[in-house]
Amino acid sequence: MKKEEIKNTTILPDPLFKALLKQQYGFAGKHSAVKICEWTKKSLLDEDTCYKQKFYGIRSHLCCQMTPTVGFCSNKCVFCWRPHEFNQGYEMNFEVDDPDTIIKKSIEQQRKLISGFGGNPKVNRRKFKEAQEPMHFAISLTGEPTIYPRLPELIKRLHELGKTTFLVTNGMYPDMLERLEKEDALPTQVYVSFTAPNEKMFNEVDKPVFKDAWQRLMRSLEFLKRVKNRTRTVIRVTAIKGINMIQPEEYGRILKEKANPTFIEVKAYMHVGYSKYRLKQENMPTHDEVKEFAKKIADSMGYKIIDDKPVSRVVLLMKEDFPGRIMKFE
Repeated sequence: MKKEEIKNTTILPDPLFKALLKQQYGFAGKHSAVKICEWTKKSLLDEDTCYKQKFYGIRSHLCCQMTPTVGFCSNKCVFCWRPHEFNQGYEMNFEVDDPDTIIKKSIEQQRKLISGFGGNPKVNRRKFKEAQEPMHFAISLTGEPTIYPRLPELIKRLHELGKTTFLVTNGMYPDMLERLEKEDALPTQVYVSFTAPNEKMFNEVDKPVFKDAWQRLMRSLEFLKRVKNRTRTVIRVTAIKGINMIQPEEYGRILKEKANPTFIEVKAYMHVGYSKYRLKQENMPTHDEVKEFAKKIADSMGYKIIDDKPVSRVVLLMKEDFPGRIMKFE
């Protein structure tokens, strides 16, 4: 069946559905989707692995990059590779799919999307066989996952199935993060994006819909500090050359005071997707520039550069390394 013949059974408008289908998204219900990461493909071919494998032990060939909130987001970040004009809103006021349905269909789509690798003689056959049952769920693909009202159930169910969860949030829904804490549904590793050293720049870079967005973000940072001893916490700084790579000591002050995270990832903005219409190629820093900026943040808050992956232009900061940083799996 040709892609254009696939029927739209989602809640998404046809233009968005067709655009994502063209980008090789697999739909897992009315509002959820999966996309095979380039690092998953590279791992299956034994070419390379994602920085998350190098930093944390997450096996790239077993990673399912998914979202329960296609098209739903409260921000219009200038660095985002997604199309803002197709935003479906910033809350889900309808009957959403249940977590079991999303998980089942996500795994089905993952298998379908990698099925073509089965005929490639260069594929690692062991990895391809293992990849039929993804074990690591990166809940971050597109949209803002904390908008999904049944997120605690989704994470708990994934853990019951023996999966790990990496949740990435823009920090605009601290109430949901607090629900994860109260309902014993903390993800294996939780990320909050932090892309500006002050409220003015935050509003310019992230373009949030909420008038109290900065205050919401501060609450989310405080959430990280509160749950640090119960799960692995991460701050993600997307570094945009010529825009937000300023005042590293202020990044450090806020992060040390509010979040005190286990990890900080400083990663280069990449000039891809729809961000090419908002930013220039010159806004993409080199790895050396990212590393220099990251070191200034680290120095300002007593952290150190622990690891990096030059091809991904990402640097990992921590107070001190520890043996469990790279997780072990049977």
